[in-house]
Amino acid sequence: MPYTHMVVPIDQIRPHPRNARTHSKKQVRQIAASIRALGFAAPILIDENKILIAGHGRLEAAKSLGMSSIPAIVISGLSDAKKRALLLADNRIAQSAGWDRELLAIELAALPELLVEDDLDISVAGFEPAEIDALHADFEDGSEDLADELDDSCLDGQAVTEFGDLWQLGKHRLMCGDARCSDDLTRLLDGKRAHMAFLDPPYNVAVGSVVGRGAVKHNQFAMASGEMSRDAFIAFLMETMGAAAKASIDGALIRNQPILSDKR
Repeated sequence: MPYTHMVVPIDQIRPHPRNARTHSKKQVRQIAASIRALGFAAPILIDENKILIAGHGRLEAAKSLGMSSIPAIVISGLSDAKKRALLLADNRIAQSAGWDRELLAIELAALPELLVEDDLDISVAGFEPAEIDALHADFEDGSEDLADELDDSCLDGQAVTEFGDLWQLGKHRLMCGDARCSDDLTRLLDGKRAHMAFLDPPYNVAVGSVVGRGAVKHNQFAMASGEMSRDAFIAFLMETMGAAAKASIDGALIRNQPILSDKR
């Protein structure tokens, strides 16, 4: 089947009506930043009728940058079924790729200094500062998990805390409970209202993909370890945040930093 490289006016390109892939505003901004800094290095893929098959995010980013035309590869002669299969495959197969995390950490450590020469920063690579910091922490010298140094006998004793226990630690109170449960929060606060809350719910991704340092491997969370759909995970977060808001004063600071998984 023939392939043709050409530059196509944006107003002539039509998004595919069956495109199931979504692109958040944040991702479009990241793509736009990459295009602005590095150029339009990956042409979109269109059919002979200028219907978009691959590159919907790049098209939206180009529009946000005010570009009038973009490079494209025109693929001709595909049946409608093959076009629709390619539309899905282009997005889904890429999701199956992984990272050599140690090599990635080395690259992300070395690249910022090189990018300075071009007056750029590492954000053009699409990684968030928190992601880079966490990755570096996993492979920096002395980053082994302190739990690796614990004698196994320390874990053999009987558990002294169970669900529902409330500990008084000087001026502080510590409870083994459910952060989604208003009754547990009311009991913990003992009639008071919180002025701020810092929440760290599970990310709805497998624990092994979030932490990997040390010889000790953590078990999966009891919930939100990748088994929830996107809608179910959003409902889970709203329930948690709603309980925290109910237990807080008006104007309280509630900080929550989950990572929405791509699981749908």
